[in-house]
Amino acid sequence: NRFEGIIAKSQRMKEVFETVQKVAPGSSTVMVTGESGTGKELVATAIHNNYNNPRKAKPFVSVNCGAIPEGLMESELFGHVKGSFTGAVVNKRGLFEEAGGGTLFLDEITAIPPPVQVKLLRAIQEKEIRRVGDTKDLKVDVRLIAASNTEVEKAVADGLLREDLFYRLNVIPIHLPPLRERREDIPLLVTHFMRKFALAFGKEVKGISPEALQILEQYHWPGNI
Repeated sequence: NRFEGIIAKSQRMKEVFETVQKVAPGSSTVMVTGESGTGKELVATAIHNNYNNPRKAKPFVSVNCGAIPEGLMESELFGHVKGSFTGAVVNKRGLFEEAGGGTLFLDEITAIPPPVQVKLLRAIQEKEIRRVGDTKDLKVDVRLIAASNTEVEKAVADGLLREDLFYRLNVIPIHLPPLRERREDIPLLVTHFMRKFALAFGKEVKGISPEALQILEQYHWPGNI
């Protein structure tokens, strides 16, 4: 019931595991969607760490795009050269370069501003990037996995995500169901976390009462796992 650190036995999650196994050896972009707390980064990590992935020994770089100030987004992703803007006192490698040969996981993809989306689209199409303030392009070899906790089709309709970028990212879609839609996984997760925290806090907790488990199974879990 454990797959690359993900604990589940529900049919919907087994289908996710099967997809991960199938896509791991390739280099196509992947779009992982699901509510917050459903395990999108775990799925991205599972793809990268899968034994069939030839990029497994290379870096896995994860970034939450929603946590990067809009003015720094381009520099964070693509890097910059010394003197390109105030405060750029040295050359800086971007996340695409840091993930060279490996996997770049972009969470909250809809938080990337439109001008940077254009450059991201070019990076995917041409496998080239240009540092801020530079005059030459750099070749990059990166597998891109994007994720969003919002409906990406709606984000496209609302103008938050470029349609052409969406199609480039959504080559292989993986959707993670919320915990309330896979309640058969709750007892497994309860046992896992009970053992984990009993060990961490030195407690002799050996089980859970049927009444307590029933409460947990019936809860709607708005924050998911």
